[in-house]
Amino acid sequence: MRSVLIILIVLCAISCTTVRVNYDFDNSVDFTNYNTYNYYPEMQTGLSDLDSRRLFNAIDSTMQMRGILLSEEPDFYINIQSSSFVTPSNSNVGVGIGGTSGNVGGGVSVGLPLGGSNLEREIIFDLVDSQKDALFWQAISLSNFDENSSPGAREKKLQEIVAKVFSRYPPSIKKNKK
Repeated sequence: MRSVLIILIVLCAISCTTVRVNYDFDNSVDFTNYNTYNYYPEMQTGLSDLDSRRLFNAIDSTMQMRGILLSEEPDFYINIQSSSFVTPSNSNVGVGIGGTSGNVGGGVSVGLPLGGSNLEREIIFDLVDSQKDALFWQAISLSNFDENSSPGAREKKLQEIVAKVFSRYPPSIKKNKK
């Protein structure tokens, strides 16, 4: 019983630290046409100026590794929006006491929350064709966020988010055989 409780706590802790990402894209787009990018001018990311800079540096590094270059006349723009919100703790432990006496039964159960509320950050990455002004790829990341973390920890977390987000760009499109 004790080992089961320990495993559940470890799994909960692991699930709280991961970056979750949902992807969507236009199947009809030829992603090989997108070789240059830039950010929307006057973009409001919802992040602090320092975190925005950290995020842009992580994206620039990732794009450069993929051979996609930053350009004044890009093939696509990157638009970033973020928001933070508090999620209630969904981890609790139930403690119950019960007993019977003859034909009469009774019981008491109490739920004890483990940990407090979690601060989560959602960052939306939109890739928009600069000629058509049309969204062709989107990733929505969701991860835990500690507003009191050190600058180094913030940078590491943003790098982790960017790595996970762009791990599936460009998408591998499977052609249907007809």
